[in-house]
Amino acid sequence: MRKPEIGYHRAMSNLRIALYQPDIPGNTGTILRLAACLGLQVDIIEPAGFVLSDKNLRRAGMDYLASVTMTRHVNWNRFDDWRVGEGRRLVLASTKAASPYWDFAFRPDDVLLFGRESAGVPDDVHDKADARILIPMVEGQRSINVAMSAAMIAGEALRQTR
Repeated sequence: MRKPEIGYHRAMSNLRIALYQPDIPGNTGTILRLAACLGLQVDIIEPAGFVLSDKNLRRAGMDYLASVTMTRHVNWNRFDDWRVGEGRRLVLASTKAASPYWDFAFRPDDVLLFGRESAGVPDDVHDKADARILIPMVEGQRSINVAMSAAMIAGEALRQTR
């Protein structure tokens, strides 16, 4: 008996990952690699804490950078104007949220927003989110690496929206 085939292609989803002023090029490169492999698009909300160049992203992103669609937004306001204009829901991953990500009902065109490694997102950005979700952790731990968080949440979002 033949197994059903699963078709993969470049644009697998309308789901997007947005990074708010990322601090660490290695994490950003890892997320870009994840997005390339899963067919997701990535939005970088500047300013970043490093120069956004192939050289800075190459170590973690390797040769996957050529396969990902990345859009750079000069600042939060430009990104938010774009998002609202597109009618996309903003889903913020936050340690301040109350709802576990696995209980959230994702939509295929959601934008999954992840904050700075050093500081998350400011309150005004937090307030603009249409939904806030968290990854529950054992007591006493601060946070999970942003690239790992993006992988966990994007994986659940894809599972639900396929």
